[in-house]
Amino acid sequence: MSDTDTLAARQVAALFSHGRLTAIPRKPARRAQLLEHLARTLFEHGRVYTEREVNDALRTVHEDCSALRRYMVIAGLLERPRDGSSYRRGSGSGDVPAGPAAVPTGA
Repeated sequence: MSDTDTLAARQVAALFSHGRLTAIPRKPARRAQLLEHLARTLFEHGRVYTEREVNDALRTVHEDCSALRRYMVIAGLLERPRDGSSYRRGSGSGDVPAGPAAVPTGA
């Protein structure tokens, strides 16, 4: 693990208390670190998830699963078809918006 990876891991760990996320970071770079961590630890590549499964997984770390889910979709860490019928882990190519006003309600 590189020094950069170690620093990122410590920064993400600082967001948790007793296994629960204390708050969703407002700073885009910090939020991106968190979302990438959640994608790696909660979702498998190639597996298809229902919205309920995604929500249940995200709820293990924070009650606002819908905000986390939207941020992850926008960031490309979770992909879904237009009808929202399923989700799968993505490559993470999108940008994470700065705040809740930038999040579309349909995600």
